[in-house]
Amino acid sequence: MAKKFKGKAWVVGDDIDTDQIYHGQYLPLTDPKEMAKHAMEFVPGMENFAKEVKPGDIVVAGKNFGCGSSREHAVVCLKENGVGCVAADSFARIFYRNAVNLGFPLLESPGISKMVKTGDEVEVHMQIGQVTNLSTGKKIKGNPPSGLELEIAEKGGLLNYLRD
Repeated sequence: MAKKFKGKAWVVGDDIDTDQIYHGQYLPLTDPKEMAKHAMEFVPGMENFAKEVKPGDIVVAGKNFGCGSSREHAVVCLKENGVGCVAADSFARIFYRNAVNLGFPLLESPGISKMVKTGDEVEVHMQIGQVTNLSTGKKIKGNPPSGLELEIAEKGGLLNYLRD
């Protein structure tokens, strides 16, 4: 896993649930590339996300991102689209755990959703938990992942970590 991510911000609000990130009607899909085509399409204003997101782009969210059901698909579709990481005011615990297990980087950074607008260029430094809005020069410090979480991410997920 990269220690720093830089890309365009895609900002969403509070309480974005897993059914909005990856809707239940697509659960029969098993190919991650097909799953990726439906990422975020039920989040208001993000209907074209999967067509427009570029590798390295960063999702910025409000409170409780990933609430709802324990749906790994919500993490898979973001990861498969090349999203560098998600930085949010807070995460639902089940989404956070799924992301760690799948080696997908998250940064909890209270206040981030007020500091960034969609289209801003942002840089996320995971190890120190800092987000810099390169468009405005503003910085915010969050809660960096633990050493173990970073190790799991570097191995590409919990299963790979346990195999080594």
